[in-house]
Amino acid sequence: MTIETLSLSTIGNVPPSTTGRIVTPALRRFFLDMPKVELHCHLLGAVRAETFAALAARHAAPISAADIRDYYTRGAKPVGVLRVLRALERHLLLEPDDFRRIAYEYLADAAAQNVRHAEFFWNPTATIRDTGLAYREVQAGILTGMRDAARDFGISSLLIPSIDREADPSEAVEMVELMIASRDPCVAGIGIDYRENDRPPEMFAEAYALARRAGLRATAHAGEFGMPWTNVATAVDVLGVDRVDHGYTIIDNPDLAADYAARGILFTVVPTNSYYLRTLDPGRWAADHPIRRMSELGLKLHPNTDDPTLHNVTPAGAWELMYSHFGYDLAELEAMMLNGVDGSWASEDRKRAWRAEWPALVRGLSQGLQVRDPG
Repeated sequence: MTIETLSLSTIGNVPPSTTGRIVTPALRRFFLDMPKVELHCHLLGAVRAETFAALAARHAAPISAADIRDYYTRGAKPVGVLRVLRALERHLLLEPDDFRRIAYEYLADAAAQNVRHAEFFWNPTATIRDTGLAYREVQAGILTGMRDAARDFGISSLLIPSIDREADPSEAVEMVELMIASRDPCVAGIGIDYRENDRPPEMFAEAYALARRAGLRATAHAGEFGMPWTNVATAVDVLGVDRVDHGYTIIDNPDLAADYAARGILFTVVPTNSYYLRTLDPGRWAADHPIRRMSELGLKLHPNTDDPTLHNVTPAGAWELMYSHFGYDLAELEAMMLNGVDGSWASEDRKRAWRAEWPALVRGLSQGLQVRDPG
């Protein structure tokens, strides 16, 4: 078999790999075909560009075609995506069926990448504030999309309403109260997202405590934008999260990282994280990314897309990056696959079945691969 270097067609504009790893067509197919869970994806960051344009036209949104092109462009120095998410909240997602559509399309796209189970975020506070829609009716729209996708593509999913940390903490409590009043088994727990700067997790302890008393699971974005490791510690030891989204600055406290490694806490990392693509030297980007140090400290990791259409990355592309740019071998990626199974909020019966079935599937897919590492 001829070994050739391929362009990263399923990955956004990231600097070239410095590992010397070669990605063959068969290896790329392996990343596509391996069974996966996705635990860290924002519904509004997964909207197809054509759907964005269709919704803009449908609702006569004050957004031009040039704006939309800019939203979906990943340059050499990627910009943040928060402005795009806010535009969706304010101008485009105005009816429950809009939410049904984007949930269904996200899960269809994920299933095409052999994601078997997805847990994804939605921000109710902004939806309620900006549209006047009721929480219950928007949740119902999303759940309809999830159930239709399960029927059509066989993908299971769970919804994670997320606290808008830019809003007042009292609104976070209101969000949890609405979740409890509209309780559904497919809405498994809470998260927290948007800008972490100056909005530390302890501000939202009351909302997390209420969620935990109600039996909801919990996760939190922490330590994402270079914010201090204390935010990660607060998320774990004060908010009581089951897993951490991003969590990169935990490397600044190796002793605490060792404790979290011993406790088996999962960190859902994002290899296309815009902050590090912007701030690290392109020639050293992946080597100096905190993800590598997190592994060295023994932490359990699981790679995810975060905002797949806005980051221009697929689930398979995220796993490919972990191999081609970050230097993980196939055995390490298989372990990360199982980390995702363990850290998911799927039923114990379902997770037990995946643990029994998926390693053999992965090893079968890897048979005959020509993997050539440098050296």
